[in-house]
Amino acid sequence: MDASLFQPNARDRFRLIGILEGLSFLLLLLIAMPLKYVMDMPVAVTYVGWAHGVLFMAYMFFLANAWWTYRWSIGKIVLAVCAAFFPGGPFILDPKIKGW
Repeated sequence: MDASLFQPNARDRFRLIGILEGLSFLLLLLIAMPLKYVMDMPVAVTYVGWAHGVLFMAYMFFLANAWWTYRWSIGKIVLAVCAAFFPGGPFILDPKIKGW
């Protein structure tokens, strides 16, 4: 068995955090916020929003780590940052990151 499967590099860590951050954003927009505004259950936004905030900060940290490790261009960094602000953005960006 290939040992590299158990030792993710900076790109793999960034991709994983990107998927988790993207999921948390979709959960926040599609489940927690409707629960808050339609069902008057604000506690969902409290917890999902908190998790999303932590994952967003981790996304930016791991983006900086991958940029430092691979010396990505400013264009790639801007694209990755913009992807974090659009629902589903990290999922669309993920296949591109594999080739970087």
